[in-house]
Amino acid sequence: MSAGFQRARRPEQIEARRTAILAAARELLAERPVADISLRELACRVGLAKSNVLRYFDSREAIFLEVLDAAWTAWLDDLEGLLGDPAPADPGFAREERVAGKIAVTLGERRLLCELISSMAPVLERNISLEFARSFKGRAAASTERLGVLVRTRVPELSADGARQFALGVVVLVSGAWPLANPTDVVAKAAAEVGATPEFADGLAEGLTNLLAGLVARRR
Repeated sequence: MSAGFQRARRPEQIEARRTAILAAARELLAERPVADISLRELACRVGLAKSNVLRYFDSREAIFLEVLDAAWTAWLDDLEGLLGDPAPADPGFAREERVAGKIAVTLGERRLLCELISSMAPVLERNISLEFARSFKGRAAASTERLGVLVRTRVPELSADGARQFALGVVVLVSGAWPLANPTDVVAKAAAEVGATPEFADGLAEGLTNLLAGLVARRR
């Protein structure tokens, strides 16, 4: 902890301290997986004691969930432009394949987002307060709804409920596919020996295409 530490009291001071902590968390996530980052290491990176970090966030897990929320919002902002304008339906399910493929490719380019999504339910949501859980889940639900709307705008045959199911399916598929595609060194070596090394973006695109096409087909 820096010798000149003073507790932030004014709103702008508190926000500046929170911003610094989140920036430190992102820096560490660029270096190693979330599971390998301790609260002590994060506190040292930002120049505070652990107890002082916890003045601004509920827990280590809450910090990384805030990073996830910001990364998810940034992805949706970019995705809206990348999906382009709505277009007439193509023969078969080519349009669904195109939309699902763009989602998969953009997620594959965002390691931080995918890692935090895959860690959300099993790790990061295990040590947070009820108040923070309400806030985070409310924001997560809004982001999921936004993704559903983006997809339904491009695939209008999809029902509102189907759009929500698809958006939730994106989270579920990323949660499972990312760890499989990014195993430990030992598991990666063993998988390579038997020819079982999954490619994240391609596998995700296939799964999302099947999900989206299936939801549309059920509506027809």
